[in-house]
Amino acid sequence: MTEVDILILSNGPGEVTTWVRPVVKALRQELGDDPSLVRISVVLSPCSNASGKEAAIALSYPEVDRVQEAEHFWQFLLWGKTFENWDWRSRGVVVFLGGDQIFPVVIGKKLGYRTVVYAEWEARWHNWIDRFGVMKPKVAAKVPAKYAHKFTVVGDLMLEAGESLDSNSSLASPKTELIGLLPGSKAAKLSQGVPLTLSIAEYIHAKRPQTRFVIPVAPTLDLQTLASFADLKKNSIAEIFGFGGASLIVPEDGRGKALLKTTTGLTVELWQENPAYNLLSQCCICLTTVGANTAELGALAIPMIVLLPTQQLDAMRSWDGLPGLLANLPGVGTPFANVINWLFLRFVRRKGLLAWPNIWAQEEIVPELMGKLQPQEIGEMVLDLLAHPEKLDNIRAKLRNIRGESGAAQKIAQIVGEEIG
Repeated sequence: MTEVDILILSNGPGEVTTWVRPVVKALRQELGDDPSLVRISVVLSPCSNASGKEAAIALSYPEVDRVQEAEHFWQFLLWGKTFENWDWRSRGVVVFLGGDQIFPVVIGKKLGYRTVVYAEWEARWHNWIDRFGVMKPKVAAKVPAKYAHKFTVVGDLMLEAGESLDSNSSLASPKTELIGLLPGSKAAKLSQGVPLTLSIAEYIHAKRPQTRFVIPVAPTLDLQTLASFADLKKNSIAEIFGFGGASLIVPEDGRGKALLKTTTGLTVELWQENPAYNLLSQCCICLTTVGANTAELGALAIPMIVLLPTQQLDAMRSWDGLPGLLANLPGVGTPFANVINWLFLRFVRRKGLLAWPNIWAQEEIVPELMGKLQPQEIGEMVLDLLAHPEKLDNIRAKLRNIRGESGAAQKIAQIVGEEIG
């Protein structure tokens, strides 16, 4: 094989974890492990949801040879030179896995490389991109007939996460119910999400003592910061939910998991391995904030209740989508952000279309609870679902139906191989 470069373009934490990871594995399986023949580079573009650790995560993948951080992206886009002045081979393929679809067009032209785009919901720049791998046939159906030959239905990349689970590992025994708590990763979400979800957990555990709870800790979050939002002295808003507080327990010998222990005696395990798909797959239900995590849970077909507390309206600055964009407009202060958010809540918001699975389906498959949420009310909803497992099964079935086929990473790797050939 002639020496080739494969350049992966990506951006946010979700894309790097759920798209880049399976694709680079599939590329190595398809094209070989010898970097002297096939070199894989990852270049990140800026993302509003970025944590700053995306480059380190991408570089941790053994299939990846080199990574450039997002802060140097514009220099590369404009001038075609990386921060470390990487060399480029004469032949190569640019693979788009997150960002703006115009990026592979520009970079592909500068490097003289073929271009392959993974399109989840919409494909653009049909005349300038060489190949598209799309999640569902309806993405290709919107395209003019003269470009149809460029399109291949590959399926859903996020499903690769579920297929890689280790079925031999188990946290929940047949007699134990495991509930996942995903309070967020940014301060604005955590200030409400941590006390609210822990209060709900206390309420459920009091009535179903066999239930266990776990928090998959975001890779951008350290345990001390997470625990500070459960400390009444450091997070005054916690009292609004009637929460008594919790303390962090870290095993001195380094064995076992760190815990949050609430004043009622409930212990919640803190899971730091990432991605946490194996853990999440064992949860009978998850309580989560709105955001990219709802997409991951949806891809894994895990029932969820999406919580959007509005006790602190300024928290909507950290939301995805329209409310977050409005609240973060330049020059917009907290009072004006609160007004924008109130108007959104009062007049704009359509029920059931903020969580990703509901957006995909254009209907409310998983419950979205917005407003001044109270732990007891949500706790009763969870208890009802646990008492009627057929309701949870129905949610799982609907989540499976709205996603595409599996095997997307391997099909994308095959397309890249064809373009190299």
